[in-house]
Amino acid sequence: MSENIPLEDLPFDELRHKAFHLAEKKLDIGFFTDVFGHMPGMVAIEGEGGDLGSIGGTFIETVRAAKQMFGHGEIDPEIEPLLRARFATYIRANDPSHQ
Repeated sequence: MSENIPLEDLPFDELRHKAFHLAEKKLDIGFFTDVFGHMPGMVAIEGEGGDLGSIGGTFIETVRAAKQMFGHGEIDPEIEPLLRARFATYIRANDPSHQ
C-alpha cells in the first residue's frame, strides 16, 4: 500500500521503522550514531564536552538505545522534519527498490 507513496509522506513511525530495519540489516552503526547526533539531548551532551563518537556498547545495544529513544511519546516537532529527511535519504541510498 505505501509502496507508491513518496518516502517523506509516510507516517513518521513507518519511515523510521524502514530506515532502522535497513540499517540493522546492514549493521550500519554509523547511521545510528548520526541519528543520535540529531537528537536534542545528545547535542546538549556534546556541547558539555561529551563525545558523540564514543557511543559505547555493542551494535545491538546501540540499536536498542535508538529504538528506546523513539519509543517514548512524540518527537519534537522542530526535529521531526530533519529526521524524516535523514531517514528518507538513508533508505534511498541503501535500498535498491527506492532508487
